[in-house]
Amino acid sequence: MAASKPVEPDTGTGLPRWQVALLVGTPIVLGVGAIYLWNRSRTKQTRAKGSGERKTPEGSASPVQGQDAAKDNPEPNLSPLDKAQAAKNKGNKYFKAGKYENAIRCYTEAISLCPTEQKSDLSTFYQNRAAAYEQLSKWTEVVQDCTKAVEFNPRYIKALFRRAKALEKLDNKKECLEDVTAVCILEAFQNQQSMLLADKVLKQLGKEKAKEKYKNREPLMPSPQFIKSYFSSFTDDIISQPLQKGEKKDEDKDKEGEAVEVSESSGYLKAKQYMEEENYDKIISECTKEIDSEGRYTAEALLLRATFYLLIGISTAAEPDLDRVINMKDANVKLRANALIKRGSMYMQQQQPLLSTQDFNMAAESDTRNPDVYHHRGQLKILLDQVDEAVSDFDECILLRPDYALAQAQKCFALYRQAYTGNNPSQVQIAMDGFEAVIKRFPKCAEGYALYAQALTDQQQFGKADEMYDKCIELEPDNATTYVHKGGNLDKAIDMFNKAINLAKSEMEMAHLYSLCDAAYAQTEVARKYGLKPPTL
Repeated sequence: MAASKPVEPDTGTGLPRWQVALLVGTPIVLGVGAIYLWNRSRTKQTRAKGSGERKTPEGSASPVQGQDAAKDNPEPNLSPLDKAQAAKNKGNKYFKAGKYENAIRCYTEAISLCPTEQKSDLSTFYQNRAAAYEQLSKWTEVVQDCTKAVEFNPRYIKALFRRAKALEKLDNKKECLEDVTAVCILEAFQNQQSMLLADKVLKQLGKEKAKEKYKNREPLMPSPQFIKSYFSSFTDDIISQPLQKGEKKDEDKDKEGEAVEVSESSGYLKAKQYMEEENYDKIISECTKEIDSEGRYTAEALLLRATFYLLIGISTAAEPDLDRVINMKDANVKLRANALIKRGSMYMQQQQPLLSTQDFNMAAESDTRNPDVYHHRGQLKILLDQVDEAVSDFDECILLRPDYALAQAQKCFALYRQAYTGNNPSQVQIAMDGFEAVIKRFPKCAEGYALYAQALTDQQQFGKADEMYDKCIELEPDNATTYVHKGGNLDKAIDMFNKAINLAKSEMEMAHLYSLCDAAYAQTEVARKYGLKPPTL
């Protein structure tokens, strides 16, 4: 199939007005909710752009100076530039007729005839010849001619985009991304086709980098602070509770003011003690002992081991353990519900919303009074833009557990999204006041500050948003999502993304972060190359 044909030339001589924006502006899933990056700025003028494909050779409407453009053979007394223009116009006719080899010969003649000082014309001739090479799938020649065109006209959008497409065909993603980023910026992010190519290349690069890094990464146990924060998102979780009286032998029951001593015979009970001591690295091995011995607490050990596999980013090991607990018909209903919630959250991270919804609904049916079910299902509903249902779930969670800080904060965010997307300023303000009440009532809830900061960013209250992000980082210094949200200028954002990459808990999360980092880096390179001021985000 033939490649796309050249489009009509720009009508004006000046560059369009533009404002720098992120290449990836849609919400992404990082495991705890929708992450909204900074808003993409748009020019206020409405510019009707089509698909961006070139339908005819460039310059076909330009008359040859001093002569009718329809004539194929220039007269001997024409200037070199006139002869070059005539050769180009002849090439355009061949191009329209699908005779691309003939068109290439004519464009080559135009290039050879054109005076070297006529940079604009030479740029057009090279770009047109590149378009003909594109029809023949000669990608190396396309890149070479577009490069010459850009040398004569560094901000030549058509040549940059054609070179980007050819570089993609040659699997040179890095240079392709730089060219398509330049196109997106110079077109003020108004051309859907260039943005789709940018998105495609960013995703490919992100997947490639994440696959390599994730394959070689050492499983990293999060900080005690992060682990405590994770378990705080569950209020009805048996395995995260302190050792109960019935779990201790009489001689092991703690004396007042002394630590609990647990019998060595139970790997699970030993793991629970290690949890209380924050000695998290030993938990998986102790749970394995309990499971291998088919001890009394096998179900609990499976769930605890799966939880720590999730925390260190090994979901492939966590899933079989969760499956076993869910399928244990005689297991405690709280254990099965918790396993369903965690598997549903894992599916949510893997962008499998149907499986995630199915697990949350099963958990709600099996344990109707469990606030954790409604809390985590509400998060999924926000991701799916089912905001009304999310609010209902958070309401149900708060009804069951009024002092649940996370649910209070996330309900505020759901109400804010509801008001913001509904363009209801009064309800937006009510939601913002709600955030203030939440962080005042729950000053140690990092999620409250993070979600409030997102809303403040939407409202362009960047200074206050930064304060909220700083407070969140203070409370949870190794929470990847906060680094992604915080942004700043592009150089600072790149540093944030790199920190977040090292904290990613799944390959998919890491791929998203690499894509965002590459987008920010490409923009800084383009800004420097073209002498533009890098944007502040």
